[in-house]
Amino acid sequence: MLDKKDQQLLIALQAQARLTVSELANSINLSDTPCLRRIKKLEQERVITGYHAAINPKALNLNVLVYAFVRLGQNSVSAAQQFEQHVEKLPHVLECSVISGSYDYLLKIIAHDLESYELFVKHQLGGLSCIANIESTVVLKQSFSKKQLPL
Repeated sequence: MLDKKDQQLLIALQAQARLTVSELANSINLSDTPCLRRIKKLEQERVITGYHAAINPKALNLNVLVYAFVRLGQNSVSAAQQFEQHVEKLPHVLECSVISGSYDYLLKIIAHDLESYELFVKHQLGGLSCIANIESTVVLKQSFSKKQLPL
């Protein structure tokens, strides 16, 4: 269970992961060594799973965000494994979630434009024999995207 200091530490790291240990320790009223110990413990317990740079997709000409609903042809472990292993290798697939309802998966996909998304679907996803149906929803405007978890 996380105590108050761990929560404060996580809030500070979510806001700015590039803070030095001294800056983090200062922000939560700890000295450097106990702060570093807490960070290492949170990493070992897989509470902290990594550190990432937030990159503006438009700066890389990635202008289209799509949510694709995927239904597999059969509800089997082998079809699910084949699908998951395939899409995990695709760099344009940012997220893959198993969902309930009439579809099996929800993919979050980024592309340069609609034409490149169409090619992606036809050549990267459509060729996978375990897929029965793909329904795409194009994001017209993303109002916000939160990266910080509520603590």
